[in-house]
Amino acid sequence: MSSSSSRKYLSLTNLSLFTPLHLSFLFLHLTILVTGGLPPPYVPLDNIALDCGSSSQSFVYGRNWTADINSKVALLDQGSPSTNLKANGASTSSVPYYTARVSLSQFTYTFPVKTTGPKFVRLYFNPASYTGLIRSKASFSVTTGRYTFLSNFSGFHYTDPHGEQGGYAREFILNVEDEQKNLSITFTPSPHVADAYAFINGIEIVSMPTNLYYTAGDNPEQYNFDQGVYLPLQNETALEIMYRVNAGGGEITPPNDTGMFRSWLSDVDYLTDARPSAFQFNGTIQLQYNNHTRYAAPDVLYRTARTMGPDSTVNKKYNMTWEFPVHSTFIYLVRLHFCQFIPIILQKGDLVFKIYIANQTAERYTDIISWADGYGVPIYKDYAVMMDAGGNEGIQNLSIALHPIPSTIAVDAMLNGAEIFKLSKSDNLAGPNPAAFPDSPISNTPSATSTKPKHSRRRTVAIIGAAVSGIVVVSVLFLLIFRRRVQKFKDLVSGDAASNLSPLVSSSRKSTKTNRPSLPSDLCYRFSLVEIIAATNNFDDSFIIGVGGFGNVYKGLFDGGVNRAAIKRLNPSSRQGATEFRTEIEMLSQLRFRHLVSLIGYCNENNEMILVYDYMARGTLRDHLYRTDNPPLSWTQRLEICIGAARGLDYLHTGAKHTVIHRDVKTTNILLDDKWVAKVSDFGLSKTGPTSTSKGHVSTVVKGSIGYLDPEYCQRRQLTEKSDVYSFGVVLFEVLCARPAINRSAVPASLAELARQSHSNGTINEIIDPYLDGKISPDCLKNFVDVAVRCLLENGIERPSMTDVVWGLEFALQLQESAEENVKVAQTEKEVNMETPLKGSSIDDSSDLFSTGSELVVNSRILEMATTSSSDGQSFLSNESEKMMSGAVFSEIMNPEGR
Repeated sequence: MSSSSSRKYLSLTNLSLFTPLHLSFLFLHLTILVTGGLPPPYVPLDNIALDCGSSSQSFVYGRNWTADINSKVALLDQGSPSTNLKANGASTSSVPYYTARVSLSQFTYTFPVKTTGPKFVRLYFNPASYTGLIRSKASFSVTTGRYTFLSNFSGFHYTDPHGEQGGYAREFILNVEDEQKNLSITFTPSPHVADAYAFINGIEIVSMPTNLYYTAGDNPEQYNFDQGVYLPLQNETALEIMYRVNAGGGEITPPNDTGMFRSWLSDVDYLTDARPSAFQFNGTIQLQYNNHTRYAAPDVLYRTARTMGPDSTVNKKYNMTWEFPVHSTFIYLVRLHFCQFIPIILQKGDLVFKIYIANQTAERYTDIISWADGYGVPIYKDYAVMMDAGGNEGIQNLSIALHPIPSTIAVDAMLNGAEIFKLSKSDNLAGPNPAAFPDSPISNTPSATSTKPKHSRRRTVAIIGAAVSGIVVVSVLFLLIFRRRVQKFKDLVSGDAASNLSPLVSSSRKSTKTNRPSLPSDLCYRFSLVEIIAATNNFDDSFIIGVGGFGNVYKGLFDGGVNRAAIKRLNPSSRQGATEFRTEIEMLSQLRFRHLVSLIGYCNENNEMILVYDYMARGTLRDHLYRTDNPPLSWTQRLEICIGAARGLDYLHTGAKHTVIHRDVKTTNILLDDKWVAKVSDFGLSKTGPTSTSKGHVSTVVKGSIGYLDPEYCQRRQLTEKSDVYSFGVVLFEVLCARPAINRSAVPASLAELARQSHSNGTINEIIDPYLDGKISPDCLKNFVDVAVRCLLENGIERPSMTDVVWGLEFALQLQESAEENVKVAQTEKEVNMETPLKGSSIDDSSDLFSTGSELVVNSRILEMATTSSSDGQSFLSNESEKMMSGAVFSEIMNPEGR
């Protein structure tokens, strides 16, 4: 039986600043099981461990470390003599950190390898003081073939403030193609640094299974998740291992790996919240490996896991999140390891959760047993994320967050392990030297002894990089827009589903720290008033594209009109002021998501308060519903826009680090870009959700827009995410009916009340936008209305979550598309079989897709096209529709097998 596998790719769809680059792929292995017990370790054909600068062999961690003097495993080529030196006062005194090969000129190690193919290359450094040399002069590059591992690398930058340093490793993967089976590694002192020298303490070369990380050459199957490019991980790409963690378990040392001497650290240092618990080691379960996972990770990793904890109520209110500092402008491969071994989770649908990576939605419905097709079956999935510069070419946090989906046996989430790799860009893996870099992640120290405590030792493999050598960030339109002022930009913090950057400010012990000024210029670009005036032609009225409670919104033209932005200027008489101004900056600077509007920067000068956003070419959703000269939107367009906006709100409620309640959801705060992608905007009234586990609400003064305000919020002054759900329900009826939320000349004046009454009386059809008459599938309409009405329920606890709303709307769209496809099929068969008489009502007008008439008979075959209508105008479902519905709109959510 041949193995099957698939890759899914989140695409590289937009190269602009305003929608950060996103690329994601996943690799789910579902293959024939090959063993029911512990698989034998992989035996690498190439297993070289070189102790540089040493003259004698050593045996450490079950391995022989060969001396590089008169070595038979490596040939040393040097322009001028190099020196073997001992590290002075080093905190790490064991192999391979005790001695080093040091040189003021270029030198090269050439390793004769037994096979071509992918290899681990591990470089060990101890930036100690070496006799006769100045430690700060250690600056060099490391290359192999066409790849640059490190550029202008300075070990001095990785000493702690007290001058103490520890040994650390940098681990890489590359494919050896040389027919002569030689792997050469060259160390070159930086030419621009006087008296610069290069050094190396140890080198490992270890072979691995051909397709452990690279895409199998005989498996071309790929799935394009969105509309962008494919990204198979082919062997032309070099990788750097940034992090390798054992979630819920302790450190796994190299001898306990699957034969490739990898180190796996505990995940404790990267968790952002103390609540997640480690599920105890399960030593009784017999793991069932397949031919892809037998060497993927050690057995012990799949027998421990990190979970959210036993309290399902608490679990619903937060994300289990890890944060890993990484370099900007690179693509990162994130591999997540799973194995379901919890005794009460035995069937598909028992435990389901979401996965967010770099604040992007990677998985909406994660069911480990369904993926692995069994209990106790290890699997892994691969994702790639582009960490956009966002004005910052330094360090940002790459986050992994899990959130449970309710209505399952266990309202929980789990992860067994994770690996993060940097992918080479133009054959380059080098990142900038840190100015003051925090503790770094992975230590791959081969020595069992270390003078540092377990959780305080320097783990520098994951991040430490050398200075950028010609990194060209031409893929981000942001740098084109402001290329003449790029040096003035500050850190842009970016954010689930199809756009990504995680906040730089975090409670994580491993997060990059920033100090906030009175206004957060550290989070986004601060424009000068001169720039704003030039972009708006001194706030010319002809540039106004919108008016809101904040003030006028202008179209801003930059670089001679080549690039545009939306510029919101605070009206001094506006009820909104500095508080809302700051709130919006802080919120949007830390939230980046495909369906949230992107904040570029702000201006706070000469009493002017101005926000600069991504330009949304098609304006607000309301601009296309009523009181407009724009052509009406099709029903499918309206559904897709509603789904996009719902996803944005769902991200705020469940995908961000903390729950965010928008508090002003309405059709004028849903913007549309040139591709009709909906983005939620205007965060001036937003509030962070409750953080206390004892409270499910935030007590606050009532704010919002009339017609959209949650009655429960108004009465109790207790704000919850269900207040946003209510407001969104009003939006849904605006979309369906093309009517304003408040019409003071009508009775009732409230659209929400009118919708509830019409639904109760069975007269919804009477308030629908006339343009949509006959264009909506009855099944779709019933589902859509069901979702919208549930959103308007008086008791917030009875309303669906935004996750449920998203699923309900997606299901409605599926029903609409299916019905339209059936119509096309029927019309085609009708044209082919003109001689066959039609029974029932024919479809004469192609625009009236769903006119009355329940059957269309073609060649004696019945195609159910629509439902019949009762005398009072209320639709009822056909038999086939009832089968599709199986009850209420959310019934399929309760049946994960249906998704």
